[in-house]
Amino acid sequence: MNSNGQLTANASTANSALTAPPERADEIFLEGPRPRLDEFVTLLRVMRDFLRGFRVLHFVGPCVTVFGSARIKADNPYYELARKMGAAIARLGFTVMTGGGPGIMEAANRGAKEIGGRSVGCNIELSFEQKPNDYLDRSVTLHYFFVRKTLLVKYSYAFVFMPGGAGTLDELFEALTLIQTGKIKNFPIVIMGTDYWRELIELMKKMANLGMIGAADLDLIYATDSVEDAIAHIQDKAIKPFGLKLVTRIRRHMPWLGERGLSPRPV
Repeated sequence: MNSNGQLTANASTANSALTAPPERADEIFLEGPRPRLDEFVTLLRVMRDFLRGFRVLHFVGPCVTVFGSARIKADNPYYELARKMGAAIARLGFTVMTGGGPGIMEAANRGAKEIGGRSVGCNIELSFEQKPNDYLDRSVTLHYFFVRKTLLVKYSYAFVFMPGGAGTLDELFEALTLIQTGKIKNFPIVIMGTDYWRELIELMKKMANLGMIGAADLDLIYATDSVEDAIAHIQDKAIKPFGLKLVTRIRRHMPWLGERGLSPRPV
């Protein structure tokens, strides 16, 4: 407490942004005010994260991002559903994008890769659970969660949500909020695993009934367990409205800028 009776925080340099390991980047960023040099270094590292993502992912789209739990194993029915969905998305000509890790993410990337589709991931530095899966044509590893979430949205024309935990819920409501507020276009959001999401869907209906969201906001989410219905919805709400066309050549890239081309899907 200072002489005016105001609480103050100790901007400790014990865990400086200059010396801390990458997996602690978010923790340091969110700790509160730090020494000016630390804040400047953090700003440069955030910019580096974005720049790395922009260069690696510049030629990967258009994408459909598949979200879901990293903890689901290959013998889980949701894994197989995500695998089939990844393959179906790739057949449409989209690149399948995920968080790049295991579980649902691996399943969707695997499905795309197995049929010769394009498969990319935005991985995150964590001390547990997260490492790039084996089915990625392109992958970028990031230090900041908010940078990763931005990139998973930036390159996509549709979002598919499989069963997951707090992170998946965070990503679902962020995508929904961005569409609801007009920050991004009205891209389709598909929820799969309807039994898992049943209570959430009921909660959203309650929110609409109480005026917490608009009734029309419920139409932003399409819930189904059918891969065919999900694909038809993406075709109707993403491909047709935005005039997407299948690219059959590698787009020109500049390696000296850190860019890498990505081969088109065979047709």
